[in-house]
Amino acid sequence: MDLLCAVEQIVEKAKDSGLSSDFFRKASRYIKYVSDKQNLTKEQAVMLALFIDRSGDRQIIISEFADYLNCRTVKIIRYMNDIDELERRGFVCSSRDASHALSYRVPFDVIEAFKKDECFAPRDVSDLTCYELFYELENIFEMRNDNEVSYLNALEKTKHLLSVNKQLLFCENILSLKLDSDNLFLLVFFCHKFINENDDNLCEYDIKEIFKGCVFKNRLWGSLMNNNNTLQNRQLIEFCNSNGMVDRSSFRLTRKAKDMLLTEFNIASINANNQCTELIKAESLTVKQMFYGKDVECQVDELRSLLNEKNYQTIKERLKNKGFRCGFTCLFYGEPGTGKTETVLQLARATGRDIMQVNIEDIKSMWVGESEKNIKDLFDRYREKVADLSRTPILLFNEADAIIGKRQIGAERAVEKMENSLQNIILQEMETLDGIMIATTNLVQNMDKAFERRFLYKIRFTRPTIEARIFIWKTMIPDLPETSVRVLANKYDFSGGQIENIARHYAIDTILHGEQSNTLEVLVAHCDNERLESKERRSIGF
Repeated sequence: MDLLCAVEQIVEKAKDSGLSSDFFRKASRYIKYVSDKQNLTKEQAVMLALFIDRSGDRQIIISEFADYLNCRTVKIIRYMNDIDELERRGFVCSSRDASHALSYRVPFDVIEAFKKDECFAPRDVSDLTCYELFYELENIFEMRNDNEVSYLNALEKTKHLLSVNKQLLFCENILSLKLDSDNLFLLVFFCHKFINENDDNLCEYDIKEIFKGCVFKNRLWGSLMNNNNTLQNRQLIEFCNSNGMVDRSSFRLTRKAKDMLLTEFNIASINANNQCTELIKAESLTVKQMFYGKDVECQVDELRSLLNEKNYQTIKERLKNKGFRCGFTCLFYGEPGTGKTETVLQLARATGRDIMQVNIEDIKSMWVGESEKNIKDLFDRYREKVADLSRTPILLFNEADAIIGKRQIGAERAVEKMENSLQNIILQEMETLDGIMIATTNLVQNMDKAFERRFLYKIRFTRPTIEARIFIWKTMIPDLPETSVRVLANKYDFSGGQIENIARHYAIDTILHGEQSNTLEVLVAHCDNERLESKERRSIGF
């Protein structure tokens, strides 16, 4: 007996049973196994089994249960309290579309727990850093925007997150305000938008959207418009300004709120065009098999060995003793889809290193002088991370074409001068770097020679050989006949990323239409669609 076996038996015996007492008697052994393992009532265990059986569907409709069980929908409605409890505990997520139709999905973590025959427990979100806390808040508000969590569940998740992280000043100070639930949620939402999205100007749509479905949302908006909301009275939020005039349709955090609640962030570096850089935790990265040619594989293996913590510390110390620079700078270059970015993620996962990922467009600013300040702040924050963390994180400049291109000679325009200034700052920082920096690019031919000299490791990612393509096709679609594998590998000079795209298309076809006898024809059609350059060009219009 395991969870999947128990679910299979419950679902099998439930078919056309109408959830009668006879069904509960026949399936009692299996229901008890699920309920004991997951600490659920027998009714909740049955509902969860029905959800797990449909876990491949991201829009599970309750009426489908009634059809399967051969009973009226009203009977399933009697179990809605049990389904609500499953949602509250994270076993399922709900969503409403534009027509307010309710559907559900089963999160991946729940499926994994059932596969491993383990009790599902929501991820521990206590003792987080402030950056990790705001990453969790971002997940909550994204789920709320996508209608995957009700307002009450989002509120409960937010309150729990604050209560188990009182070691953070943000949590301690915001809870000390003793706000009612709705205004607490609204204030946290303002902080999330400012830190995670650099949005310091929230309008009616932003606020009503996060409170959608709540009967009080218009009343709440009315209190804000009339300047008599609790948060306004306590000088935590205020009207925005437009050209020196008060804009009564948009709101922002006050300086008092930022100074009180966001002291753990470098507020000076968070402006209208500089997004707060997040840390991607090593443990959050999933394992993915990579496919390289022999030369690339040797170089990646050497780099992985270097980044192993014991080797890294030893080599770094010896370089210091010999008077060499101890920073490790790496350039991954090559065509799109050849695995450059994914290799960085897998190196980080394998060596237990967090990633500080940089988006150059977030660094640049419309104001001359701000971009230079932003890039300096970025390296300052990286140095802080290196000092604070037990293991040096990786500073990742993904798609770095915009910063490593040839510098403008005789630049006169402000934009060209700013670009040159940014590059000069980065070059100086690379000279004194005490850490690990990796940049990825598709356009190495445009790289400035000064950058080329400063990258210690330069790995060119090439398209896979025929042998590698055969291996990738076999791995992505294991049931594909050998003859079909060889036809596809020889006919199409695809990267691993392109083959993965095609394999995903094929998997979707199989889910929608079932196994097809003309597998090779279907895959060839997907391959031809993947090659954009081979598609017929059509003029715009009629």
